[in-house]
Amino acid sequence: MTITTTEAPAPARTRTRPRRTGGKGGQALRTVGVYAVAVLLGLGVWQLVAVKYGPSLVASPSQTLSAARELAADGTLGNSVIASSRRILIGWGLGVVVGAPVGLLIGQIRIVRLLLEPYTEFFRFIPPVAFVTLAVVWLGIGESSKVVLIFYTAVFIVTLNTSAGVMAVDESKLRAAASLGASRRQILQRVVLPSTVPYILTGARLAMGNSFLTIVSAEIVAAQVGLGSLIWTSRNYGRIDWVFVGIITLGVLGLVYDRILRVIATRVLHKYGAKV
Repeated sequence: MTITTTEAPAPARTRTRPRRTGGKGGQALRTVGVYAVAVLLGLGVWQLVAVKYGPSLVASPSQTLSAARELAADGTLGNSVIASSRRILIGWGLGVVVGAPVGLLIGQIRIVRLLLEPYTEFFRFIPPVAFVTLAVVWLGIGESSKVVLIFYTAVFIVTLNTSAGVMAVDESKLRAAASLGASRRQILQRVVLPSTVPYILTGARLAMGNSFLTIVSAEIVAAQVGLGSLIWTSRNYGRIDWVFVGIITLGVLGLVYDRILRVIATRVLHKYGAKV
């Protein structure tokens, strides 16, 4: 008599994914760590270059830090940062406020595009530095000349990016909204504007970067206070360490403003699907 036995099937092995430890906090720490390493490497290269060429050509990190403390102690650095920041924010803000609506009109209304296109295509190729002398002659050496130059820098960048975003909207979306009975205003608010917001944000960020280029030129020519004026005055006195302080302050200030703009855009305009 033969007895057969059947064994119970072995339980199937389930693959388990390894749990990620740390989550967003760990990722943030890794990001900070990478940034710290990058900064330390940059400081190391800077120190080596300073040792090779000497303080008369390249100020070392320690010399630059000492000069920054010196300029901060007598208020020169703080006043320069405040003056340049005020001019940049006013001119850039006006450029965004004017450029975005104009870009929407250019992108949506053909006759407006035909009327303004010759001017936008002409003036965007003339750098703001070319108008520094005229701005000083027409508006004086006060704040107006600097603000107008930064506005000129920002407005065309924002306008062109906004109009490009409007013209990139999918025609099928516009036709679908119109077939459902949406008015021109509703189409603008619910279809065109959400699709254009990323372009506006990109234009605003590019305009911010170019505003820093313009402010240095404007303050070198006609300003008693400001980071551009600080750099130029330092050069006249032969203080290379002061020049480095002005340059590094410009970079740090630009980085801070760009980060703030990205955070605000991400949180406030997240409903439009903007990725910045």
